Amino acid sequence: MKLLLIEDDARLAASLRRGLEAEGFTVEVAADGDDGVWRATEGRFAVIVLDLMLPGRSGFRVCADVRAAGVWTPILVLTAKGGELDEAEALDAGADDYLTKPFSYTVLVARLRALLRRAAQRTVVPSEVGDLRLDHARRRVWRSGHEIALTAREFDVLDVLVRQAGQVLSKRDLLDAVWASDFDGDPNVVEVYLRRLRRKVDEPFGRQSLETVRGAGYRVVPDGG
Repeated sequence: MKLLLIEDDARLAASLRRGLEAEGFTVEVAADGDDGVWRATEGRFAVIVLDLMLPGRSGFRVCADVRAAGVWTPILVLTAKGGELDEAEALDAGADDYLTKPFSYTVLVARLRALLRRAAQRTVVPSEVGDLRLDHARRRVWRSGHEIALTAREFDVLDVLVRQAGQVLSKRDLLDAVWASDFDGDPNVVEVYLRRLRRKVDEPFGRQSLETVRGAGYRVVPDGG
C-alpha cells in the first residue's frame, strides 16, 4: 500500500519511513510543498501524511491545491501546529484527519488504517463505455479485461470524460474539472494528456474511443474501433 509522506524534517521523515514500511506501507517522501503537490497529483497513493510547516508552499496550500486538482486521496495532517484555528483551517482545506506532534506512533498507524477503511467503503458504481471500464472508487481502469496503469492526472482526465460519455467537453471544461478554475498555464496540457491516454487506452487495443471534435473539444465513445 503506497503512502506519500510530505515532511521537511529529514530525521523525522526517515524515522517515519522506517516505521511505516515495517507496518506494510511503501513510503515515498517529499521534502517540500512543491514536490509534494507534484507527487500527489502525478502518482497513485492510498494515503498522504502531510506536515503544515513546509518550504516551497505551506501544508495548507498543498492540501488545497491537491484537492483543487481533483485528487481525493485521504490526507492526514501531522504537525507541531496544535491550535484549534490551524486544525480548522487544515480540515477546511481538505484534510481528512489531524494529529499534532509529539504523537503516539500507535495512534498514527491506527488513524491511517481508519482513513483507509473509510476510503474503501466509498461506494461508487463503476462506469463502462464499450469495453472500457472505470472503477471510480478504487481509481482503476480496464479494457477488454486487461488493467491499464494510469497516473493520477491521466485517470482524472479519463474519469471526467467517461462520467459524461458521448458529450463533447471543451479544453476549458477539462482544465476546470481536472486542474483548477484559475489555471493559468499552457492549456495545451490537455492535448498532452489526451495523447498519453490514447497511447495507453486506445492504441494497444485497436480502439479510437477518445475522440477529438475539431473546434469543440473531446469525448469518449463506446469503441470507435
